[in-house]
Amino acid sequence: MNKLLLIPIFLTVLAITLLSPLTAKAQFAKTEDAIKYRQSTFSVMGTHFSRIGAVVKGEKPFDKAEVAANAAVVASLAHLPWQAFGPDTEGGKSLPEIWKESDKFKASSDKMQKAVAELNTAAKAGDLDTIKKAFGAAGQSCKACHDNYRKK
Repeated sequence: MNKLLLIPIFLTVLAITLLSPLTAKAQFAKTEDAIKYRQSTFSVMGTHFSRIGAVVKGEKPFDKAEVAANAAVVASLAHLPWQAFGPDTEGGKSLPEIWKESDKFKASSDKMQKAVAELNTAAKAGDLDTIKKAFGAAGQSCKACHDNYRKK
């Protein structure tokens, strides 16, 4: 992947990361806004995670820079959706257990963020076997949360 192509991705992720804490509370005036925010964030994360998955499964050739770029996007976005699970934000694809078991849900989100950070570290190092292992752990953390807190 051309390094010049990484600059717009980096700048976009940086802007989202820096501005989201300032705007997140204001943008959730309505429940629908919170639902849309978290679903959009998860969608972008899923797209970039799937790109890594295609490499891990051997469906796409291994390009260290591309895997690292995708892992960086996932890691940067991994902390964003949780602020959209506050009081009065029930609905969407989320099960009510999120609000009933908030401590367990928080622990699941923390576990996912840690696993994604480890995937990002592995991707930066560039060893495919390490990336595969970290990808599996991150995928399991995502699946566990989906199994417990997402409507089928």
